[in-house]
Order: sequence, then C-alpha cells, then structure tokens
Amino acid sequence: MSYDENNIFAKILRGEIPCNKIYEDDFVLSFHDINPQKKIHALVIPKGKYTDLDDFSLKASSEEMVGLLKGINTVAKKLGISTKVGKGYRALANISEHGGQEVPHLHFHLFGGERVGKMVE
Repeated sequence: MSYDENNIFAKILRGEIPCNKIYEDDFVLSFHDINPQKKIHALVIPKGKYTDLDDFSLKASSEEMVGLLKGINTVAKKLGISTKVGKGYRALANISEHGGQEVPHLHFHLFGGERVGKMVE
C-alpha cells in the first residue's frame, strides 16, 4: 500500500477537512471519530506520511515514535479513560487489507468510557 496524499487524514492534517480536535502537538493530531463505535471513540494520527504501523516502524524517527506513544497516552488522559484517571481503554491499529485498514494513513482508534468487549469476533 503506498501513501495516498489525498486520503481523508492527509486532508484533515492540511486543514482541508475540519475535525473535532481533541489534541495536537508536533507529532500527532487527535480528533473524535465521525462514526463512533463506543461511548468514547477517538483517533490519533501521526503527522508524518506513514501508511500503517509497519511503514511507521521502518521509516519514523525515534522522536516520532515516542511522540506517537506519548500522544496516545495524553489523549487517553484528556478523555478521562487512561488508567490514571479512568477505567482503561483499547488502542487499536488496523494494518493493511487483512487487518481491516480503510484509510491508508497510520491511525490508532481509542475506545473507552464503557466496557469494550471481546478482542476479535
């Protein structure tokens, strides 16, 4: 899968499409999912052009890697679902076709605010 400059997350990062922003720093942007699957459903995306976690792990700098992980934790805290302030959450990244990835830009879904349920059906 190659990076598509016109994917929806690239457009959101360029400000061409609005989002309901939760958090932003030098490495990540987070916003509420437009089609939430749980009481709380947010997305965290790196600002770099990475198609998926495999691509990110091969090409991202150490700073970007740390920034993404810290960004996920910061967003979970802001949403009140981290173990420091809440009851926990699920962080999920779908990778490529068999993993169910729909947008070719690495992104993590954060689900919380209620029991999430089984890992895989």
